[in-house]
Amino acid sequence: MSKDKKMVREITPQQEDFSRWYIDVIKKADLMDYSPVRGCIVFKPEGFEIWEMMQKELDSKFKETGHRNAYFPLFIPESFFQKEKEHVEGFNPELPWVTEAAGEQLEERLAIRPTSETMIGHMYSKWIQSYRDLPVLINQWANVVRWEKRTLPFLRTSEFLWQEGHTAHETEEEARAETMQMLDIYREFVEDFLSIPVIVGQKTPSEKFAGAIDTFSIEAMMKDGKAVQAGTSHYLGTNFSKAFDIQYLDRDNKQQYAYTTSWGVSTRLIGAMIMVHGDDKGLAVPPKVAPTQVIMIPIGPASKREEVTNKSLELMNGLKQAGVRVRIDTRTDQSPGWKFNEYEMRGVPIRIELGPRDMEKGQVVLVSRISGEKKFVPQDQLNEEVSKMLDGIQKQMYDNAKSFMDSHFGSVETIDEMKSTMEKQRGFVLAGWCGSEVCEHQVKEETGATSRNIPTVVTEHKGKCLVCEEPAKHTVVFGKSY
Repeated sequence: MSKDKKMVREITPQQEDFSRWYIDVIKKADLMDYSPVRGCIVFKPEGFEIWEMMQKELDSKFKETGHRNAYFPLFIPESFFQKEKEHVEGFNPELPWVTEAAGEQLEERLAIRPTSETMIGHMYSKWIQSYRDLPVLINQWANVVRWEKRTLPFLRTSEFLWQEGHTAHETEEEARAETMQMLDIYREFVEDFLSIPVIVGQKTPSEKFAGAIDTFSIEAMMKDGKAVQAGTSHYLGTNFSKAFDIQYLDRDNKQQYAYTTSWGVSTRLIGAMIMVHGDDKGLAVPPKVAPTQVIMIPIGPASKREEVTNKSLELMNGLKQAGVRVRIDTRTDQSPGWKFNEYEMRGVPIRIELGPRDMEKGQVVLVSRISGEKKFVPQDQLNEEVSKMLDGIQKQMYDNAKSFMDSHFGSVETIDEMKSTMEKQRGFVLAGWCGSEVCEHQVKEETGATSRNIPTVVTEHKGKCLVCEEPAKHTVVFGKSY
């Protein structure tokens, strides 16, 4: 290993210990730090800026479809949870409670928000009186708390950041259309913006959101073969409307219950992005979400430093005017090689090198973080070439991830075949399922895998259940998950 690489601190190889690799990367790329509260992390600027990029893009998509942002309280009265039995049973193990304030016992315990269906249901019952008040299309950017027993930074923490959309509609048809519209927005965002291929489908009844009629998800495969649920959209029917009395006077002057939905993604997308695209060099960030898309590194002897730096700054300003997120590293206390490795480890998509010889030739050197390709580009074509390379990197990252997922996707007929397949190769398997929770539970007990979803698009329909061999009602994707 070269001196420069040693200076950029070693990262555990993925094949040696994927979990250790993940922790090494997020720490050394300076994305987060551990807080003194168990299961909670501090988002450092490098990590939070990635979330800000995601938030900006999603917020724009939500507003394009008519949704507006609001904010609801962090504390939720215990009585609210008692109104929807399935909901409280689903969240009760993870709920932290506030029982005392200002030195006095509270008359009613307050839950720290795990999700906001109950609070928002209460408010909607006050706001919705007539069909003229519908639809209500509201999104909230917030933090939530779920007291996890096993935590992993970004992927599963006791407190995390997310958005949660909550809508109310006149008809089931409108609410179901909303549910699927938001699922498709998530799919498009994750695939096009984060370059992560996903499997779109419906959750099985045992895996659906507590209190929902139907839950739909997008599932992504990490490089260790495990699944991350990258986003969910829930059709709630009238369950929460009946629990919280969300009624409206319809067009025939009759009282009706509103049909509601909820949907959300969280900062676990940061973890998914790292695990899908990262490699043994460190982080790899898709250009569309990268806070820094280009790093400029002037090189050469001290006698030429000022001239090279001035030209680098000039080129950098041109890139900024073209809308590129670019920074320059003019530090003199680290070698160019050290900087090259440092920014590779931090996942910056493009590195631009400029030295005295490049100055003479009127060129710069562009280096791709993903392919390692070097291009010698005329300075007057820099903006155009950077734009092309960023687009190419974005597509290449998606193609690489899609190729990995396709090559780690098995198809099985029996549970024994599933066990054998998963022992030989990490990843997902496609199998038939009769619809029985008993069979679904047996798969989990014997393989450690859970149903990820019933995919919307299936190229191979299974005829029988992998456990009981009865006719299959569904073809299901199974996999181990975070």
